[in-house]
Amino acid sequence: MIKSMTGYGKAEAATEAGRLIVEIRSVNHRYGEIYVKIPRALMPFENEVRKCVAGQLKRGKIEVFVQQEGVAGAISHPVLNLQLARAYHEMFMRMKEALGLHEPVTLSLIAAQKDVLSLGGEDEGAAETLQKELLAAVGGAVDNLDAMRLREGAALMEDLVSRRESLSTLIARVAEHAPQVVVDSAKRLKERVEQLAGDSGVDEGRIAQEIAFMSDRCDITEELVRFGSHLRQFDETILMDEPVGRKLDFLLQELNREVNTIGSKANDSDITSCVVQLKAELEKIREQVQNIE
Repeated sequence: MIKSMTGYGKAEAATEAGRLIVEIRSVNHRYGEIYVKIPRALMPFENEVRKCVAGQLKRGKIEVFVQQEGVAGAISHPVLNLQLARAYHEMFMRMKEALGLHEPVTLSLIAAQKDVLSLGGEDEGAAETLQKELLAAVGGAVDNLDAMRLREGAALMEDLVSRRESLSTLIARVAEHAPQVVVDSAKRLKERVEQLAGDSGVDEGRIAQEIAFMSDRCDITEELVRFGSHLRQFDETILMDEPVGRKLDFLLQELNREVNTIGSKANDSDITSCVVQLKAELEKIREQVQNIE
């Protein structure tokens, strides 16, 4: 099923540490890029949040916003990172010795260092529970965003199917008219040669040879066959249960290549008119495909 790359999702979770609010939005992008904005207290879980999002959303610029609202009346207790404090003490003592200083390494100096003392510390079990609750909220937001992308994808699918039918109708008109192009071109060539030759006569063998060369140059059978093959691949691709945006973009490039060749080989006003319409439809499809995951 086709999915749009544009969407928004939100989910919340109530935890002992407070309420978690997760919002995710995504927009078009050639690749998959994930940006996470998360409170400092939840930063240890940032990588898991990123993995959770990447597991479901494969393409687009995806922004994840996580908020944490504390429980009313909750008291945060200071937590000592003793291992870090000892590391700072050892580092300061080495600096003191290396620089030949005599000032003491005080407790206030060590306590002032980043993360030696922190508020709201949790034991390992509480941290694991908080991570599960956070990822559950992230998963809920992703599901809501994905549902929106599916709804938009259904609208895109309807438009693509309609425009694909237009392509079939136009290329069928080209195929129907193609044999007559060779006949008309051969007739014009013979009339021109006879007009130029006048009373001197015409070498019928040479004319036949030139007509054969011209017919080969005007023949668009191969282009029509390849165009039909690309259309069938297009039909198969839009039904795949996986991200198909890049593959559709490639097929559109190939379809456009065949149309350009048809336009350059078939020197005919009716076919030229169809070629112009085909290119217009392909461009409209390409614009829609830019929004497909």
